[in-house]
Amino acid sequence: MPKFAANLTMMFTEHDFLDRFGAARQAGFDAVEYLFPYDHPPEAIAERLQAHGLTQALFNLPPGNWAAGDRGLAALPERAEEFRASIDTALRYAEATGVGRVHMMSGLAPRQEPAAQEAYREALRRLCDAAGAKGLDVVIEPINSRDIPGYFLNDFAFAAELIDALGLPNLKLQFDIYHRQILHGDVLMGLRELAPIIGHVQIAAVPDRHEPGSGELDDIRVLRALDALGYDGYVGCEYHPAGRTEEGLGWMRAFA
Repeated sequence: MPKFAANLTMMFTEHDFLDRFGAARQAGFDAVEYLFPYDHPPEAIAERLQAHGLTQALFNLPPGNWAAGDRGLAALPERAEEFRASIDTALRYAEATGVGRVHMMSGLAPRQEPAAQEAYREALRRLCDAAGAKGLDVVIEPINSRDIPGYFLNDFAFAAELIDALGLPNLKLQFDIYHRQILHGDVLMGLRELAPIIGHVQIAAVPDRHEPGSGELDDIRVLRALDALGYDGYVGCEYHPAGRTEEGLGWMRAFA
């Protein structure tokens, strides 16, 4: 049975962010993820996790100035110093929350640009070294260009080849079923082929990014295939509920 983590950036938005932890627990989740915790002190996040008996499954490194359009710093050679500082920030939150993995966003850059490729590889080496010293995994996620135009890491094959080439023991793939379907389709085969390097999974229905089972894929079949492959990590519910979050959780009863 999949272990589901509520994505508190997208779910339970009827509540203020720090109140979403309790709402997720009340709805039956025992784990959470979100994009960024940095608007709140790490101690405040840790207190909510402990108070509600929740596991922190994942969060992202600081992305730069999100409001100004930044979507990560790793592939931007001119932002290398800022990226290095973001590692220190993320690791402080990782220590406070007990998270086991962090996601590094690539940023907006042409993937064919040699300087961007080298900056991205160096960022991965630096982060994996620092995170590995703390016992953490690093995950990278291909993201489709419809949601984030110009995103550097926009291809699953490229991500897999990079993970293999770098050979970093704590570098894994974040397999987002929603992004995979939009980028390449062939979701079940992708899961089978990439299972050995998958470190985290996320799901949302395609194309509207609502509850699983409400789109073009048989998401329940996909999740059962993930079970059959022996995946024992978390599946992040990174979707925008079509209505109130609690009213749309019926799809999870398939795994009760």
